[in-house]
Amino acid sequence: MRYFNDALVWLNDPLNWTNPGGIFARLSEHLRISAAAVLLGCLIAWPLGLWLGHRGRGGDLVVLVSNVTLAIPTLSLLTLISLSAVGFGEAAVILALTVFAIPPLLANAYTGLREVDPEVRDAARGMGLSGWQLLYQVELPLSVPYLAAGFRTAAVQVVATASLAALVAGGGLGQIIAEGFGLGIGVAGGQVVAGGLLVAGLALLVEGVFAVTERLVTPRPLRRARGMRRAGATAANV
Repeated sequence: MRYFNDALVWLNDPLNWTNPGGIFARLSEHLRISAAAVLLGCLIAWPLGLWLGHRGRGGDLVVLVSNVTLAIPTLSLLTLISLSAVGFGEAAVILALTVFAIPPLLANAYTGLREVDPEVRDAARGMGLSGWQLLYQVELPLSVPYLAAGFRTAAVQVVATASLAALVAGGGLGQIIAEGFGLGIGVAGGQVVAGGLLVAGLALLVEGVFAVTERLVTPRPLRRARGMRRAGATAANV
C-alpha cells in the first residue's frame, strides 16, 4: 500500500510529466515504437494472410508461423537482435515487436477470407469477376471485421510488450520502471509502481479504443451472427 501511495505522489508531480525523459517524452517514444511495429507487422502479415486465404491454402503455414512466433521468448529475441548488426535502440525493439505482432494479424487475415460464404464467392464469379476483383471487391470488404480484430489484438500485445524496450536502450514507458529499479525499490518503489500503472493504463486504453473501432467496422448482421454463435457455444459448454 505504501508503494501505491508513493506512486500517486509521483504521478501528481508535474515535473515528472514535463521534464526531459518524463512521462510525456516516454509516452511519445512508447507510442512511436508500438505504432511502427504494428504497421510493419500489417505490411508483412496482411498481404500474406489475404493471399493464402484467397487461395484457400496455407492454413498449416499460418498455424506454424503463429506457434513458432509465440514460442520465442520476448527478452531473448530483443537481446539477439540488439547484439546483431541492428544494434541497441528503437530499431531493434521495433523489429522484435513486429515478430510478435504478426501472428494475430496473419491468423485473422487468413480466417477472414476463409469465413466468406462460398455462395457469395460463387455468385461473384457468376457475375464475371476475376480472381483479383473477387478479392478486392468481395472478400476483402467482408473480412474487414476480422482484420480489425487482429489489429486490436496485435496493438494491445505490442503496447504491453514494448515496456521491455528499456532493457535494450529502446526507451518507452518501461524506462520509468527501469530507472526506478536502478535507484532501488526502497527509494523509488513508487516510481516503479507508477510506471507499471502507466503501461497497464495505456494497454487498457488501446484495448478500449480498438474494441469500439472493431464494433463500428462490423456490419450489424455480422454482429448478430457472432452473438448467436457465441450463445450457441456457451449453451453447448453448459
